[in-house]
Amino acid sequence: MSAQHDYHSPLSHFEPTELFDSLSTGIVVLDAQLCPIYANVSAQDFMAVSLRQARGRPFADLFYDPRQLVEVLRRSMTNLETCTQHELVLKALGSASNRDASIVDLIVTPLEGQVTGTCLLLELTDATQRQRISRDSDILSGMDGSRLMIRQLAHEVKNPLGGLRGAAQLLDKELPDPALREYTAVIINEADRLAALVDSMAVSNGPPRKDPLNIHEVCEHVVKLIRAEAPSGVQIERDYDPSLPDGLFDRHQIVQSLLNIARNAMQAVGGHGHIIMRTRARNGLNIGKVRHRLAAAIEVEDNGPGVPTDLIKTLFLPLVTGRANGTGLGLAVAQDLATRHGGIIEFTSQPGRTIFSLLLPIEGNKE
Repeated sequence: MSAQHDYHSPLSHFEPTELFDSLSTGIVVLDAQLCPIYANVSAQDFMAVSLRQARGRPFADLFYDPRQLVEVLRRSMTNLETCTQHELVLKALGSASNRDASIVDLIVTPLEGQVTGTCLLLELTDATQRQRISRDSDILSGMDGSRLMIRQLAHEVKNPLGGLRGAAQLLDKELPDPALREYTAVIINEADRLAALVDSMAVSNGPPRKDPLNIHEVCEHVVKLIRAEAPSGVQIERDYDPSLPDGLFDRHQIVQSLLNIARNAMQAVGGHGHIIMRTRARNGLNIGKVRHRLAAAIEVEDNGPGVPTDLIKTLFLPLVTGRANGTGLGLAVAQDLATRHGGIIEFTSQPGRTIFSLLLPIEGNKE
């Protein structure tokens, strides 16, 4: 009976426990050995194990790479002071392999008891939503500069291309040796390729021309195009949400945005890989500072190597690419087209699982 009393005596500070089980904030109590002796429902979700399974195990051992967590716990226990750590990344060992790591704000408070000695009270608040809103705001605030850069670059490149192509055509007519005309053909073909590239850069000029549109019709069109381009070793699957309603969108711009994302996934997996085109309806979604009752989420998932860490913060800027032969324009243009619809493109990435999400508000559903 005494052991049972030792287990539960720290909770005398904050009974009743039913109240804590109703909180979205995770509440954990650790004993002097930093092992859990209490965890509410939200905390057990963070840990991905039940309280019964967690008892007797060091709390930090429940997570991948817990070094930062251990440092905060030890500092609080050693100095008997409240410690705070913002945006701590925690991925539980017991979580599903496809589950993303949690981003939490952690507050650690020491509690001194006569029977149990010093315990630690942990408060874990999910910071994922706040971080996502902050990141979206950064992306949206930088879009005007990106659009200006794209327009200026398109103008500067396209003007001399016409002269270059015209000169090559005139030269082609004057060359007596047919073998030499192969070189002018190369010039003309490359000028045409660059012109097409510039056109893709400038495709987002002008406001969207919105009409009622079925998102799945767009997805099917893009899947058909990607299947025609993809190597035989690339598998493309579909996972659609039939409850997703039609919305008002510019079909051409949405196709171009989604196609750029899908091509990025295809290039990421190379000759062999797996791509999933997925749709979901999102309720109560924030895009930047605007909250929408309903939005369409079009996700493109691939099992490639993931986004390089040095590109994560700049991936949607023009001319930023991780490939030697990349232009760095596909995702920048895709993001521009999404924001013109009041939407945004987000991504999560780790080796073997990268998801780009095109989020588009269904008009008439702002809160």
